[in-house]
Amino acid sequence: MTTARTVDAIRRDAAARLRSAGMDSPELDARLLLGAVLDLDLTGLISQAARLLTPQDIAALERALRRRIAGEPVARILGVREFWGLPFRLSPDTLVPRPDTETVIEAVLDIVRANAWQGRGLRILDVGTGSGAILLALLHELPDAFGVGIDISLGALRTACANAAALGLSARAAYVAGDYLAAIRGPFDLIVSNPPYVRTADMAGLSTEVRDHEPRRALDGGADGLAAYRVIATQAVGALVPGGALVLEIGQHQAADVERLTGAAGLHRHRPPRPDLGGVLRVVTARKPPP
Repeated sequence: MTTARTVDAIRRDAAARLRSAGMDSPELDARLLLGAVLDLDLTGLISQAARLLTPQDIAALERALRRRIAGEPVARILGVREFWGLPFRLSPDTLVPRPDTETVIEAVLDIVRANAWQGRGLRILDVGTGSGAILLALLHELPDAFGVGIDISLGALRTACANAAALGLSARAAYVAGDYLAAIRGPFDLIVSNPPYVRTADMAGLSTEVRDHEPRRALDGGADGLAAYRVIATQAVGALVPGGALVLEIGQHQAADVERLTGAAGLHRHRPPRPDLGGVLRVVTARKPPP
């Protein structure tokens, strides 16, 4: 670390180190890490550019930089990630919410609008809730809805409960420990899920940030990456109200296979697969036939 101790000098030095280490966004990473150490946002870092850092500040930043250079995601180091404009605390049992997953929120809100479900007391189930990001983002957008998050990981459920409390949504969110929908009866108007969908053989080829720092159980989708979809599609039929919708995040090139599985389970294609901002088909929606 440079001997200069001002905020601006330390930030530039940190960015240079991260750039030399091959990080994709060294400037952003340096700003986020330094901002977390000093409890300053971008405006604060600019306005306090000439502020001198204490030895304790520099030591804390050094620890964070070493973790980042070793491949740990910035969100893991900070312990929090923004999703749908909301802050979510993370734990070792939860995935880091990704921008691609916001496509699930968009798809659900489109379904709600198209079916004139606004203002209804919708019941939503989030299968494999993790940090609670999907469910809580939906409850934030749908103030009359009630949601249940289910996860096999007790650590994930504790994290989701804490996030619900921090966002003021505890009164409309409940959490259940269980393996997919086995512990749930329903009925639900909407079932959402971002299940594990990476093929087991592809796990070793994932980036260091994902492979070494995300919970394997939340990533490994079995030999063909579709194991979770088989279970969810079959169980969702009995848990949905007639006309209810199943909304699933999918991996690249999985749209046709997932639609086949939901169709075989007795659900009808609701809408064409929805692409994320990168153009990758990211969400499949299926509907339980009305009576």
